[in-house]
Amino acid sequence: MIETLLHAILEHVDQPKKDLEHNIRTLLNETVAKMDLVSKDEIERQKIALHNANVRLNQLQDQVKALDVLIQKFNP
Repeated sequence: MIETLLHAILEHVDQPKKDLEHNIRTLLNETVAKMDLVSKDEIERQKIALHNANVRLNQLQDQVKALDVLIQKFNP
């Protein structure tokens, strides 16, 4: 009889705990979903894209400088 009573009490205590845990998880998931978060993978992809853009920009700047030198030779 004591075991049955104890089991019934534990079931009643356990259910609010499960409900609270569920509600907290739901609230946290909703809050995180509203945040503007970016994954580490996306940050790495953006770093690589930025690096590649900077390399290309430097190449183009070098080409412009070379063209300026040529123009100066032909238009003194």
